[in-house]
Amino acid sequence: MKKKHLLLAGLLTIGMFSSCNKDKEDDTTTPEIQIETPEYYEFSRDGSSTISFSGQTDRLNMGEELLGQLTDFSQSSENLLEMYANQTATGEDANPFADADLNESTKSIKSKVAASADFFSANTTESAEIKATIGSWIEAQVNEVFPNENELAAVGVAGQIADGSSVRYVNTKGLEYNQAVAKSLIGALVVDQISNNYLSPAVLDAGDNRVNNDAAIVEEGKSYTTMEHKWDEAYGYLFGKSTDATNPLMTLGEDSFLNKYLQRVNEDPDFAGMASDIFEAFKYGRAAIVAGDYAVRNEQAEIIKEKLAEVIAIRSIYYLQQAKVAIAANDMGGAFHDLSEGFGFVYSLRFARKSNSTDAYFTRAEVDGFMDQLTTGNGFWDLDASTLDAISDSIANKFDFTVAQAAE
Repeated sequence: MKKKHLLLAGLLTIGMFSSCNKDKEDDTTTPEIQIETPEYYEFSRDGSSTISFSGQTDRLNMGEELLGQLTDFSQSSENLLEMYANQTATGEDANPFADADLNESTKSIKSKVAASADFFSANTTESAEIKATIGSWIEAQVNEVFPNENELAAVGVAGQIADGSSVRYVNTKGLEYNQAVAKSLIGALVVDQISNNYLSPAVLDAGDNRVNNDAAIVEEGKSYTTMEHKWDEAYGYLFGKSTDATNPLMTLGEDSFLNKYLQRVNEDPDFAGMASDIFEAFKYGRAAIVAGDYAVRNEQAEIIKEKLAEVIAIRSIYYLQQAKVAIAANDMGGAFHDLSEGFGFVYSLRFARKSNSTDAYFTRAEVDGFMDQLTTGNGFWDLDASTLDAISDSIANKFDFTVAQAAE
């Protein structure tokens, strides 16, 4: 595998953060921007931290509660959909969360699904369809799977199926809707907001953001500039639930979304160091914003986009290949669980952004084609190794790693 290294520019200094200096060697030289980068993700102004991503943490927490309740057979579709949309409904569904702070929050998961500036601001029809698709899986869990809690799953019959010591609950085609929701949100919410929204120059440089950032003009009542805040919001979608968000690599895997699967990929020797590459790019890009070096900022953003796209692609292939092994062993419960996770990651490919490009790695038609292959006919009950290999090859061919590397 070819290793992609951080593109360093300016002066990278490990130490405590301080303001940048722009010095001239003489009157004819171009000023060189020096970027001083802290050891951890810590940035301050006048003694106050300039980092804030509470909205992202709220959405991750909402997602955690939603996923936990998708396998609670006492739940109603109305309550689950309220967790998804958080529209402050009236009646018993007005407070769907166990966490009272989330019930008071104005944030929601659904509002940020397929809602990026680059991919969906001019594509509201597809955005609405993606939002509705994830909502339909939530409803189907209640309407199709919950009534068959005690039925044994079979071709055309929703119900339970054994996976070792665990019990999985699947629809008529073998799909676990809860896994489809969980893994699709990794792309449709988390990666779309990071790669296609907050790290986009269209968002970072909107309006007077550059002028205000150069002048260190902060948002009213805040300690941060708008550009700083946008970058931090991207960071929050990946590290917003970390015990120590200033040093999150020490405790990777603390949410059920992208952070968890970055840990899984990072543990594979073929992709060791990926988490560090992403963290350093976030940190260096943030320091570049303070220094006013927007070329370096953009370079670091492209590194993050590329690495996050790889995480989705690697895990897509991993689960498809694990399912192939389980099918060969006639372990259909294990296969269906792997396929359900793979199904969600494949759906998330739609949001994986090419580095230094305005395009996604996969078109909507390509992703729809993969999904059709997985669900045609009797769905997972009929899948064979050749189909899973073909999809895996199609994904790997877009990247700089092999199916064998991703499958380990």
